[in-house]
Amino acid sequence: MTKRHSETTRGEPGGGRVVAGRNAVNDRKPLYAALDLGTNSCRMLIAEPEGTHFRVVDAFSKSVRLGLDLERTGSLSRAGINRTLQALHVCSHKLRKLGVKNSRLVATEACRRAANGERFMNRIRSETGLNLEIINPAEEARLAVVSCAPLLEPKVDQVMVVDIGGGSTELVWIDLSDVSPEKRNRAMINLRPGSGDVTMPDGAKVVDWISIPLGVATLMQRFSDVQEDGAKFALMSCYFEEALEDFAPYQDLVHASVLDRLQIIGTSGTVTTLGSMHLGLRRYDRNKVDGLKMRSIDVDNVIERFLDLGPEGRRREPGIGRDRADLIMSGSAILQTLIRIWPTDYLRVADRGLREGMLFSMMNADGVWDDHGQG
Repeated sequence: MTKRHSETTRGEPGGGRVVAGRNAVNDRKPLYAALDLGTNSCRMLIAEPEGTHFRVVDAFSKSVRLGLDLERTGSLSRAGINRTLQALHVCSHKLRKLGVKNSRLVATEACRRAANGERFMNRIRSETGLNLEIINPAEEARLAVVSCAPLLEPKVDQVMVVDIGGGSTELVWIDLSDVSPEKRNRAMINLRPGSGDVTMPDGAKVVDWISIPLGVATLMQRFSDVQEDGAKFALMSCYFEEALEDFAPYQDLVHASVLDRLQIIGTSGTVTTLGSMHLGLRRYDRNKVDGLKMRSIDVDNVIERFLDLGPEGRRREPGIGRDRADLIMSGSAILQTLIRIWPTDYLRVADRGLREGMLFSMMNADGVWDDHGQG
């Protein structure tokens, strides 16, 4: 366990409107690009600063299933590599067409774990011209925190950010009790899990963080031989809880008074799918899902509905979709385990992730928001 020590996006940030066909030569604002190559998907955002946020100029999302069979073989498959290269050629073309100069392109758990991960990075550079970096779990956790900072509730002082990926799940527990409310958003953006500094200069504390090498794909693959739907779900839940034992807030049995001031922010396709199903949406709408508050009982009710549908019913359900039907139960097992261990009034749904975290970080580092009184 690593610790401390379709090409249509489902919804995008910055107002949710994608502005296509822009020519970077005529833009007065610089363009920034962020690409996240995960275990299941290749996703990219191209955006420009706007006010205290950013506006999406172009977006790309493609299911590539790069980590398919990684749990069994330890390597990226030839088919997964070929699907991914096709997607990355599209991304490369978009970046060149718009003349993007400011970019960060990252790969996560599948490429970290695969025996041929670094060799694949070299092939990507050779065939597409894109220079992807394989980021470590600490950086993945940091970017998840940064992306979720705008959803921070002003009255809470304990925050757990949960990022359920395809190959891993990152948890970061943050104590903001010594940070004034008006500075908490900036404090989250400046957090550095894994840096060795428990307390940041502004008073924010990383109580603990963990990266568990179990995500929706790897957890599903681990129990692929179990046929009975309910039994598989129970086994996945138990197995994930066992992996949490080294996480300090799990061992310390956080006091109820702390839980009263705790906010859980969940970011992943699992969380947004649960949010969409809770709202009864037939067609996904980011503007309704991002920032949604779901009570623990709401999460339980949606998961119970998933179990009632069964595997075939989930594949036919428009709110889930065939691509996500095989993964939604492993993601649900992870999420339900977390809100059972740390009971709280509600979960905040975040339709945002590493790409948004990278965009925030790049723009923040360039000082593009300095005139808008950030922080």
